[in-house]
Amino acid sequence: MTTYITFNVSEIGSIDFNQVLETSVETLRYSVDKTQTIVKWVGEVPSCILSLTTKSAYMTYDEILALLSTPIWTSNEPI
Repeated sequence: MTTYITFNVSEIGSIDFNQVLETSVETLRYSVDKTQTIVKWVGEVPSCILSLTTKSAYMTYDEILALLSTPIWTSNEPI
């Protein structure tokens, strides 16, 4: 099962991209205000995730989709 979390961008340097499904900083999704990002993984919680101090609760696919539909994550402004 894939698990998701959000956390403050100030902790991106703590992410080991060999332990999560994103491949680099460039593949992360950011909140509208650029203060939060998301990572996901399958299986056991990676050690780099355990060390994060600003992480949200662990979320399922349906939970992250609901979160991403909020104004914090999706802007109504034209591109």
